[in-house]
Amino acid sequence: MAGPERRYSLRLANETDIPELRTLIEMSVRVLQRSDYSDEQIDAALGTALGVDTQLIADRTYYMAETMLSCGGNLIVACGGSSRRKTLYGSDHGPYREAALLEPGKDAAKIRAFFVHPEWTRMGIATKILQTCEDVAQAEGFHRFEMGATLTGVPMYLARGYTFIGRIEVPLPNGLTFPVVRLGKSLP
Repeated sequence: MAGPERRYSLRLANETDIPELRTLIEMSVRVLQRSDYSDEQIDAALGTALGVDTQLIADRTYYMAETMLSCGGNLIVACGGSSRRKTLYGSDHGPYREAALLEPGKDAAKIRAFFVHPEWTRMGIATKILQTCEDVAQAEGFHRFEMGATLTGVPMYLARGYTFIGRIEVPLPNGLTFPVVRLGKSLP
């Protein structure tokens, strides 16, 4: 696809989008992250360390980019959000969830769950969603951001002003670990 066929719009995700978001996330992870993680890590991470976090949707802080298909339907091509909650990464079924609310001005908002359709990469869509998330969080009083980024996503976030905080080895149900990189950014 090229030219005008690559148009998309951003909107908040809602509960009816969850099945399509799950499909997008699995496709994105299996295709785009296969050079950074083994098949065994990916299989175990999907649904725990990686996946839909419906709390982001309920909190109305999860965005998606969608395009209109020639057949008349829509296709979700990217998603990502920010959070007012302490959870740094993971899906609904991840054991590392912390639902407590963050304090704007004191705590860092969490940038969460960014995934892009493999045929829609390198178009600035994730950057657009990230900027939207940062702008909304800043309007709520947050001046710092943190995330647990996949190895695949680190270059994009570093290029957007995030810096290295540390590395986390997320335990997986199959006994393996899933490395993520903790990144942060402060606004001037």
